[in-house]
Amino acid sequence: MMLAALWGAGILSLMQLGFWLWQRRTRNAGWVDVGWALGLAVVAILAASAGPAPLERRLLVGVMGGLHGLRLGLHLWHRVATEAHEDGRYQAIREAWKTGVNVKFFAFFQAQALLDVLLGLPFLLAAWNPQSHLNPLEWAAALLWLGAWFGESVADGQLRRFKARPESRGRTCREGLWRHSRHPNYFFEWLVWVAYLLLALSAPWGWTSVLCPALMLYFLLRVTGIPYTEAQSLRSRPEDYARYQRETSSFIPWFPKAQA
Repeated sequence: MMLAALWGAGILSLMQLGFWLWQRRTRNAGWVDVGWALGLAVVAILAASAGPAPLERRLLVGVMGGLHGLRLGLHLWHRVATEAHEDGRYQAIREAWKTGVNVKFFAFFQAQALLDVLLGLPFLLAAWNPQSHLNPLEWAAALLWLGAWFGESVADGQLRRFKARPESRGRTCREGLWRHSRHPNYFFEWLVWVAYLLLALSAPWGWTSVLCPALMLYFLLRVTGIPYTEAQSLRSRPEDYARYQRETSSFIPWFPKAQA
């Protein structure tokens, strides 16, 4: 398991090196998110290939982690490649760092590679689980993952189509899942990580995988997810988004409040 983790760390480090070189050329650090998402697929597929667990369990690891990372990575690739400006989060980081920006971004990109290895813990534990057959927790993980993966895909698609319409400029998406949550994509992303916890839970030391959904929830609610996204939305459309905040659940999908 340790050897697979080291191989994964080396591959992900090289991947992020490539994305860092590309961001130097494009001056768009958003490519780090693409590398992070695709890195999850790499870790899952590597674990599924190298682990000694029965084939059906390793296939489950590879399919769940691989499809999740690949879909998210391609979605982010399209967004970063087509948006005219660098994400506001990274613009703010550039302004805050002032000097040695490229060197600091190199360290940041490499830190994301290491984060992928840490978040790949459920894949590694499940792929080394010696139990002979899939158990009820693993079937529950697969069902939860399927629902969450589909929900996140739908939410991303709804927002992408909304933004593509010229009449949507300066407006907040309130269509589909976005009527019930200000961040349905983040909510379903977190549920994917809960599914990974269930996938690994029956393995030796599987309980340590609780770190992954807990860490993702912290990032989404307190660090790089909702706080930065909502701050940017309030800057770009203050009145409309403030009203959206009053009417719509922040994270867990729920019925919208009556208009004030």
